[in-house]
Amino acid sequence: MTETDPVAERPRVHVGLTGGIAAGKSAVARVLQERGALLVDSDALARLVLEKGTDGLAAVRDEFGDRVITADGELDRVEMARIVFGDEGARQRLNRIVHPRIRAAARRIVAEAGPDAVVVQDVPLLVETGQADAFDLVIVVEAPLEERLRRMVEDRGMSRADAEARIAAQATDEQRRAVADVVIVNDADLERLASVANQVWDRFLAPGAAEPSAD
Repeated sequence: MTETDPVAERPRVHVGLTGGIAAGKSAVARVLQERGALLVDSDALARLVLEKGTDGLAAVRDEFGDRVITADGELDRVEMARIVFGDEGARQRLNRIVHPRIRAAARRIVAEAGPDAVVVQDVPLLVETGQADAFDLVIVVEAPLEERLRRMVEDRGMSRADAEARIAAQATDEQRRAVADVVIVNDADLERLASVANQVWDRFLAPGAAEPSAD
């Protein structure tokens, strides 16, 4: 797939937001969006680039066969997840299809944001895909392992084995911390998490704040 990047001014601040599954990253993203950030949601883009009729879905079908396509011609996400979270090779093959398309879609949004914008790019696999250097500021959200597992089992209906497999397929807390400029620890309630996210906005992202270097 060939993509031509749009030519535009950089946003004022380009933030990479990441964290393990069920750590609370989406809650932080909502707060930053409410404060004025333009949110680029990689999960939403992942769904978009694999919609029915896209070249992304066609590539997935070519790679994995009709077993991952529903009778309506859409991606069978449950079957796809079952395959890739049990097979590292399959996950890498899927990533080679999906990640370039997500990045291209994100670049288009960032390019159109304008020079005064604060762009927060929610990237679950920021560390795993080596994207840390692309951002002015990297924010990592983390939470205790047992709490993440509880959320996945009780709130998302996963089995504990599936939840553990999802976590094992991602970077560790230590790996995320190694690239982080800011670490938000989500070990209390949502009110506390929102308070910390607002402090991050005020310190790093608000107009007039000490902006991070783009170097």
